[in-house]
Amino acid sequence: MLETIAIVLIVLWLLWLVSSHTLGGFIHILLVIAIILILVRIINRI
Repeated sequence: MLETIAIVLIVLWLLWLVSSHTLGGFIHILLVIAIILILVRIINRI
């Protein structure tokens, strides 16, 4: 589930970079949170 959310956020972030629409820092904060959650999950699997 977290991987799906992270993928969606990454796609939205890339679309934001391509389209240059200003969404503020909100999408960047969500992206950082998603990456941190994935890293924590990967570390917990080891």
